[in-house]
Amino acid sequence: MREKTLERKLTEAVKSMGGIAPKFISPGFDGMPDRLVLLPDGKCGFVEVKRQGEKPRPLQESRHGMLRRLGYKVYVLDHSEQIGGVLREISTS
Repeated sequence: MREKTLERKLTEAVKSMGGIAPKFISPGFDGMPDRLVLLPDGKCGFVEVKRQGEKPRPLQESRHGMLRRLGYKVYVLDHSEQIGGVLREISTS
């Protein structure tokens, strides 16, 4: 599945939960996750979308680690079957 298709499925699932998943663009700060997932009740997380089996680049891994050390949830999504679990984790954290 293409990244674009997987991103669309993610944003649709987030919308169905009453949230938004804007594209996260950070000029001058490469390697940040693709989507910021914002759910009702102040729940949030970052999602890096990859083609199936693809792994984040070293810079992306570094940024994910930085966000996690700051206390944020960061997920790497490479299959549509993961969407429900990721959103459940974000919504219950």
